[in-house]
Amino acid sequence: MKKKTCSLQTMRRLPYYLYHLRSSGEENVSAATIARDFSLNEVQVRKDLASVSTAGGSPRKGFRRIELIRDLEEFLGYNNMNDAIIVGVGHLGKALINYKAFKDYGINIVMGFDKSFKHEEQIGNTTVFPMKKMKNIVQRMQIKLGIITVNEESAQIVCDQMIEAGIKAIWNFSPYMLKVPEDVLVQNENMAMSLAVLSKHLTEGTHEGREEPVEVE
Repeated sequence: MKKKTCSLQTMRRLPYYLYHLRSSGEENVSAATIARDFSLNEVQVRKDLASVSTAGGSPRKGFRRIELIRDLEEFLGYNNMNDAIIVGVGHLGKALINYKAFKDYGINIVMGFDKSFKHEEQIGNTTVFPMKKMKNIVQRMQIKLGIITVNEESAQIVCDQMIEAGIKAIWNFSPYMLKVPEDVLVQNENMAMSLAVLSKHLTEGTHEGREEPVEVE
């Protein structure tokens, strides 16, 4: 079977479609309805869904909702739980640990690590360990996903330690642009950059930085 692929732009839209489908109680759902709810292009939505699903969409009947949910969850990996660690258990780290909805998206934060912790501690149902134990535990449990919520000065150090332990995908919440080998994927969540765009819009009254309208690829 040919492996399904899609563009990065499509990948970014798919979770919104899935959210819509999970919230709907209809047997069938149309691309027009999804497009209207998210102010997208109907043709683009239909093309996005058809690229990852065989749920049989048509302009008249729409897509079969249950099958479409199944296909989207499979494509996005939400039905395959990925264990993850988090390094940096300050305010943001604790908030992410306590965010229950991660499991709806296939992420299970199994433990945390922090250099300020001298002994194991519990945050909710998650155990937080001193940093010195990270490499051994990650290698033993074969964890491949790491979340970084440390400050800018420590981010690359933590990143290097994760890679040495065998981490292959990093979700980076620090403002530092990490340097990683080609076989390691980094997804940056730069809150400072996002806030700068919002602040510029408010102070200058411009529309620069606003998301472009979705066009048909």
